[in-house]
Amino acid sequence: MGIKIIASNKKAYHDYFIEETYEAGLVLQGTEVKSLRLGHVNIKEAFCRIRNGEVFIDNMTINIYEQGNRENHEPTRRRKLLLHHIEIDKLIRLTEQKGLTLLPTKIYFKDSLVKLEIGVGRGKKLHDKRETLKSKEANREMARAIKSATY
Repeated sequence: MGIKIIASNKKAYHDYFIEETYEAGLVLQGTEVKSLRLGHVNIKEAFCRIRNGEVFIDNMTINIYEQGNRENHEPTRRRKLLLHHIEIDKLIRLTEQKGLTLLPTKIYFKDSLVKLEIGVGRGKKLHDKRETLKSKEANREMARAIKSATY
């Protein structure tokens, strides 16, 4: 089946330099998975934290499943991420460095499993953001010029 992207966090790439990425599983309830299949998720304001040797994602909103009953999930609850101990130890060492943080970059289905891509990011300054926008605009102009020249 492959990979089906549910949501991506473009804001993370705008506000941070993503240095490394990790793939993590999520501990979810049944109604959360059904809501994810419908694409009702927001990871723009989400962030990851390490507590007691475990990684959690906070502030990720999975909307309530419409056909759910009273056992429906809470939309912004803290969810545990599934990573290997070696990866968690590496993330602990990386986040102890000044200026590095853990951010969700993508949430997707890999075959039938829900996966979250975590990026280790360093915050951009205002001049870095401007420089990134200038380079993107220059690349677009070059692509337009090449496309118009080929026709």
